[in-house]
Amino acid sequence: MQLDTPDLARSNEDLRSQVIEFCREHGADLIGFAPVQRWDDYDEVPLEFRPQSLFPPAKTVIVIGMSMPLPIVETTPSFLHKELYTACNQELDGIAFNLTRFLNRRGMASYFFTRDGYGSLSALKKKPYAAFGHTTAARYAGLGTIGLSHNLLTPEYGPRVRFVSVLTAAELQGEPVMDKDLCIKCNACAKCCPKDALKARDDQIRGDYDVNLCIDQHIELVKQRCYPCGICIKVCPIGKDRALYKQKGIVKKYLNEADALTANPDDPEYRAWTHVRRYGCRLPE
Repeated sequence: MQLDTPDLARSNEDLRSQVIEFCREHGADLIGFAPVQRWDDYDEVPLEFRPQSLFPPAKTVIVIGMSMPLPIVETTPSFLHKELYTACNQELDGIAFNLTRFLNRRGMASYFFTRDGYGSLSALKKKPYAAFGHTTAARYAGLGTIGLSHNLLTPEYGPRVRFVSVLTAAELQGEPVMDKDLCIKCNACAKCCPKDALKARDDQIRGDYDVNLCIDQHIELVKQRCYPCGICIKVCPIGKDRALYKQKGIVKKYLNEADALTANPDDPEYRAWTHVRRYGCRLPE
């Protein structure tokens, strides 16, 4: 028996609630829903990168986020930060894999796109795009706005959150897209970038971004066993997570870090970070 419109709407709302509960129970910090029509409405993404091209039955993209604890991110580049990044990625893929199966068992054809879209940095350098963009999906799902650094900034964690996406034939209600930019253009990400890969612009929030310089930095860190970089993630002042760790005046500390450690590698103000960096990875010669 085919459901009439009110019953179908009620059924979809029940499924949406089940998805949220499932993701929360499996460790997700953020869950958002983006109707695939938004890719067409905004028309910012080439057709072949839109969810309908990857998975034609898709009606909704479910975006799942997991936060990166700030004190560990602050140690970057370090083996500890590398392990956090790896653990977060594995947890996200696990949630997306299991949610896909959860939806398929309920008759809603689904497909998930892993949290990273490349197999190696050399492959990424040759073609610096993923087949599907979680940053755009998360913005269309109402989870945040894109900042100067090209990262998605969220009210809860700033850019210290990673994402995975599940494309589903279920037609689930979307969240409103955030209109007000969270980025305050403090330029900390551009000023602290070790490769000077970001340049602020006067005419828009997003800065000019040299992806190849960024990849070069990551390649260097792979050799040291402390990939990825994440400096722009670390220094962004946006996010309620900063209140949890009570970090008044921290941006000034970030901005002074490179010069301070050049002058004195044992500067006591940075000892909690430098101690972690000296162990578990291959130091540069």
